[in-house]
Amino acid sequence: MSQPERIYGLRELTRILTLTPKRAAQLRRLELLHGDSGYTFRELLALRAASALLDAGASVRQIKQALTALRRQDPGLEQPLAEVRLVLEGDRLLAQSDRVRFDPRTGQLVLALDSGGLERAATATLTTGLVRPLAPPAEQAETWFERASEWDGDPAQWEDAIEAYRRVVAIDPTYAAAWNNLGLLVHRMGAYDEARTAYETALAQDPQCCEAAYNLGSLHEDRGEVEAAIESYRQALGLSPDYADAHFNLAGALARAGRGDEAVRHWQRYLELDAGSPWARIARAHLEVVEPDDDRKQKE
Repeated sequence: MSQPERIYGLRELTRILTLTPKRAAQLRRLELLHGDSGYTFRELLALRAASALLDAGASVRQIKQALTALRRQDPGLEQPLAEVRLVLEGDRLLAQSDRVRFDPRTGQLVLALDSGGLERAATATLTTGLVRPLAPPAEQAETWFERASEWDGDPAQWEDAIEAYRRVVAIDPTYAAAWNNLGLLVHRMGAYDEARTAYETALAQDPQCCEAAYNLGSLHEDRGEVEAAIESYRQALGLSPDYADAHFNLAGALARAGRGDEAVRHWQRYLELDAGSPWARIARAHLEVVEPDDDRKQKE
């Protein structure tokens, strides 16, 4: 009996891809992000490929034109970004197969790859006994990241996911998303010191990684460090003002610190951003019992 296909929720995608509000808007314009209805692994790959192209400097318009052209050439393509490799070369977005690069808008051949060079490399490998990597280190890091991302949603596979994320950061120590995800898993397993190091490294490598700041706040709360948690949640919101979960957790931390007047606006903002979530009932309950100091003073 085959295993059911893994489905990813929007929050999970946001964490895996470290989506900023700006990037999420770009992916929606590409019609790749479509709400929280669930995403397959192939859709996750397409989203990651699009994010990589945008990071490399491709525009939303360029990617749209390339996707339209690829679908016109091959109507059978369901997820062009997951099935065809697109690369940015100068100001052109090209499609690449094993042997050639071509402009998907015109079908014009751009570059024939040097098959002779590949053959010579293979012969040298056989002659000398050297084992050459099948992909450069960055691509190996991506491979391990993809494996870890498949495993990290299943507690039975957390150990495997942790090892895979450790492989990613060993290959590419600047991989902020891998540091963040590694921190989240070891945090869940109670390795707080390692989790803190991982979150802080993620932020050092990518100061815009709001998820790492948020997770660091959660770690501080687990260690009873409420003021440090408040500082980290504020940092996350400074990076992503509409980060609903950060508003929720910051409000809770402020309330526990006896600063209910400050908590109120974060409960309210959370409800504006995520009124349909299971946590919205908790936020509403807090708003019913927590009053700002100004209101109390007026009543007195």
